[in-house]
Amino acid sequence: MSSHIHHSITDVPGILVGHAHDEEALTGCTVILCPKGATAGVDQRGGAPGTRETDLLRPVHLVEKVHAIVLAGGSAFGLDAAGGVMRYLEERQIGFDVGVTRVPIVPAAILFDLDVGNPKVRPDVAMGYQACLNATTPNTAQGNVGAGMGATVGKILGIQQAMKSGLGTASIEIGNRVIVGAIVAVNALGDVIDPTNGQILAGARPLYLGPKRIGETEKFANTLHVMRSLVGRTAFRFATRQNTVIGVVATNARLNKEQITRVAQMAQDGLAQTIRPAHTMLDGDTIFALATGERNADVNIVGAFAAQVVAEAILNAVRYAVPAAGLPSASSLLA
Repeated sequence: MSSHIHHSITDVPGILVGHAHDEEALTGCTVILCPKGATAGVDQRGGAPGTRETDLLRPVHLVEKVHAIVLAGGSAFGLDAAGGVMRYLEERQIGFDVGVTRVPIVPAAILFDLDVGNPKVRPDVAMGYQACLNATTPNTAQGNVGAGMGATVGKILGIQQAMKSGLGTASIEIGNRVIVGAIVAVNALGDVIDPTNGQILAGARPLYLGPKRIGETEKFANTLHVMRSLVGRTAFRFATRQNTVIGVVATNARLNKEQITRVAQMAQDGLAQTIRPAHTMLDGDTIFALATGERNADVNIVGAFAAQVVAEAILNAVRYAVPAAGLPSASSLLA
C-alpha cells in the first residue's frame, strides 16, 4: 500500500479530485468525488461560514452518505458550482434514491476571493461540471489551483499586506491499510505557522507609515503581535469577514455518522496547529469528513491523524502557492 502513496487525499480508495479555475480572474473550485457514496460529517467552527447542505450531515438526520463535496471561491456566489456537480452525478445516475429519480447529495463550502482578480467572475454551474470532468485519481495538484486559485492569508492589515496562499493536500497510512487524507483551501485571516518551530511561513506583512513600522519584523507583521497594539485593535474592528479555511478529510475506515463527525471535529486541531489565530469570528472555518467504509479502524486513531494531515495540507497550501495579484507567496518571500 505504501508504494502507492502520492501524499494526496486521492490515496484514499474511491476518492477522486477535480479542479477547475480561471487563472486571470483568480478564482476556482475543487470537487471531491465519492461516486459510491461515503458516510459524511462536518465541523464548522469559524464565525462567518458560507456553506450548503451541512444540516443534513448532522448525526440525527436521515441522509447517511454523500456523493461529492465542493470547495469553491467566489464567496456566496461560488455555491452555484455545486449545481454543476449535481448535474454531472445525476447524468450518471448517482445519488440518493427517492423512487422517481436519484438526488446527488453535494455539500459545499466557499471562501472569499473577490478582492483579488476579477470580482465579477465566480465559480458557477459550468465550472463545477468541468471540475467533475477533470476529476482523477491520483491528483496531486497543489498551490494556485481550484478553490485555492484566489486564496490569501494574513489580512489583518488589509489585502495589500496579505500573502498568496492556495490549496494543499496530504495523506498518511496509519496501519492495517487504513489511509487518512486531507485537502484544504487556505484563506485565513491569520498567519500560517510551521508547528515544528513556531515560525511564520506566510501571513500579514508589515505596514509602513512614514518611518513607523506596524508589525514585528521586516518580513512578517505577526498577526498576534499586531492584535495587541492599538493599531491592531482598531484594524481588527474593521477587518472583513472574508476569510476561511475550508477542507475535506477522507478515510477508507469503516465509521458511522457519529464517528465521522468526531473525525471532522478532531481534524480542526490541524488548523489550531498551523494557523494563528484560527476559528475567529471573521473566519468561516469548515471541515468535512468522509468515510468510504472499507477497513476497520479506531475512530480515535483516525481522528488523531486527521488533524496531522490537515496540518500538513495547510502547510502545503502555502508552500506550493506562487505569487499572484501583486502578492508574494512563501516561496518568493522566503527565497
